[in-house]
Amino acid sequence: MKYISTRNNSKEFSFEEVFIKGLADDGGLFIPKSLKKYSEEELKTLSTLNYQDLAKKIIFPFIGDFMTANELSDIVDKSYSVFRKDNVVDLIKLGDTKILELFHGPTLAFKDIAMQLLGNFYEHYLKKNNKNINVVVATSGDTGAAAIDAIKGKKNMNIFVLHPHEKVSLVQRKLMSTVKDKNVFNIAIEGNFDDCQNLVKSMFADKEFSNSINMSGVNSINWARIIAQAVYYFYTYFQIQDKRPINFSVPTGNFGDVYAGYLSKKMGLPINKFIVATNKNDILHRAISNGNYEAESVSETNSPSMDIQIASNFERLIYDLNDCDDNETRTIMHGIKENGKYIISKDKMEKINKDFLSASMSENEILDTIKEVHIKYDIILDPHSAIGFGSLNKVNLEGNNIVLATAHPCKFPEAIDKSIGIKPDLPDELKYVIGEKENYDIISNNLSKTQQYIKEKI
Repeated sequence: MKYISTRNNSKEFSFEEVFIKGLADDGGLFIPKSLKKYSEEELKTLSTLNYQDLAKKIIFPFIGDFMTANELSDIVDKSYSVFRKDNVVDLIKLGDTKILELFHGPTLAFKDIAMQLLGNFYEHYLKKNNKNINVVVATSGDTGAAAIDAIKGKKNMNIFVLHPHEKVSLVQRKLMSTVKDKNVFNIAIEGNFDDCQNLVKSMFADKEFSNSINMSGVNSINWARIIAQAVYYFYTYFQIQDKRPINFSVPTGNFGDVYAGYLSKKMGLPINKFIVATNKNDILHRAISNGNYEAESVSETNSPSMDIQIASNFERLIYDLNDCDDNETRTIMHGIKENGKYIISKDKMEKINKDFLSASMSENEILDTIKEVHIKYDIILDPHSAIGFGSLNKVNLEGNNIVLATAHPCKFPEAIDKSIGIKPDLPDELKYVIGEKENYDIISNNLSKTQQYIKEKI
């Protein structure tokens, strides 16, 4: 399979290039030049597989000559051996709604499902090519911990994680800052997540710098993450026994997780609708409900992983909406960068609403949802998962409704305590992090200072 950029579809790339680069040199995002679409018969065959074997089947067509099918099989088995559930995820029932628990990996967030795989992809690549690499990643809380766990202790690579200073939960920070491996560096940026993300994008755009450190990225724009996340949409669909339409409500900040679902639909999975569920930082809700994709100031909330106003993966959808026109996509993205907004036309809104609906939740609504679910079902949802649950109720769709539970509630004890007066405990194997000494450096929101820091640590 060959890949192109959303901003230049004349040049082709291999999966290896796409994986290592993360972001195209022209600032665009990588997408496949063509896509395998599964027939009804092929889907029926896939439906009999366990999670690991399904992942091998779904992922292999995307990675081409990066590795053999046997090598991929070994890596998938290794990656998912560290999860608490045999089938990686767990689908539970809450009344008429189903909850897809994606937080049974080592850092208690859905990011582990893709990141464990990526860590082992890097190991394979570095061994094959005898190279060194420096991964630089921005995080709103969960991506950083997942990336660190996947990369810590691995030879010939370092990881630098930028998180917004004092804007992630204590548990989120501790899962990053208490890791002692010498190839792990935590940076607290004096700003918000969008500032962290802009710094990483600027470092990629600075070719002299990025080439000099052999820089790579694992943020949600990395195509390897998208294909890994698409697997659990297939798996979940196969668990549903009745024939009613299937809808997924996805807590969304950067549009990566819900885009993975959209990808699975483009590959032939008969999903009805995706609900893009946001907190008060609702740029995606405004875009999908009324065509106003306009960045506003970021508000701090009880769901910090979604405190984002620049949804990077949305560019992939913009490319589709514009009939795969790279020139039009490039113009729109430059306009967003210059003016901070994109007004979506009526005809393109009709295209969006064939696949997507949206809703946003206020802080009080989120806390009320956590409380209501706890009283009714004796289950504690983290604030992000509560947004997915509450948003589903707002759009009122018939059929099989599935909410993605993206993080363990113990990562957000303050919000849970505020809602129901309980602070959920970490799993026993992770309780030690609370008492561990932290190690991170605070840097101002400044590109040259951040680059200098990274150069000094390599």
